[in-house]
Amino acid sequence: MIESRQNKQVKKWVKLKQKKYRDRYQLFLVYGSHLIEKAKQKKALIDIITDHPEKEGILVSPEIMKDLQQTVTYIDEIGLCRYTNEPIKSHAILALDHVQDPDNVGALIRSAVAFGFRHIVLSPGSADQYNEKVIRASKGAIFDCYIERKPLEEALLAYKQAGYYIVGADAHQSGSIVKKENVVVVLGNEGHGISEQIKPIIDQFVTIQTQTVESLNVSVAGAIIMRDWSLLS
Repeated sequence: MIESRQNKQVKKWVKLKQKKYRDRYQLFLVYGSHLIEKAKQKKALIDIITDHPEKEGILVSPEIMKDLQQTVTYIDEIGLCRYTNEPIKSHAILALDHVQDPDNVGALIRSAVAFGFRHIVLSPGSADQYNEKVIRASKGAIFDCYIERKPLEEALLAYKQAGYYIVGADAHQSGSIVKKENVVVVLGNEGHGISEQIKPIIDQFVTIQTQTVESLNVSVAGAIIMRDWSLLS
């Protein structure tokens, strides 16, 4: 059993709660048996950390497990995972323009996988895909898609040149999504929408008609748009 908080491994694990260290070590943590199993299936799992003597993994003290927690609910199995992100060619791409709430990003990744958007592009200002809240909200869908983090303007121009139709969600525009063989759906920041420098690249804006409320949460709107696209013949 590892009991010392000064143990080099332990100090490294604790640092993985921060993005800069996740990127430095190319490692991240997942919490609970479901996500551990998903990571194992995708060959991303390195080790399991636990304070339960009857469970598989590296046994540590309860104090160390407390230091590693990132949720209100105590979880006694934590997976240490390597960054793994195999490219997937997809006719449908989801692009997030400074979507900052980790719960929104996680929910959108889950919906994207559900509706065939297997390639996701995150702008540098969007929440990190290896953030614990993103992983939890995605229900492990981060392991089922290809996620890139890159400047969005540059990426969209490249996709446009490659023949992708660029669709932007905007509550103040009009229009509904149309079926194109290759499509990129762009969703903007929770408060400000799509950035001004991105708007000229958009081929078509779409909106979701609502009653009483002016607009929907970005994760809800994104799920509806992606589902609508997936149902078109």
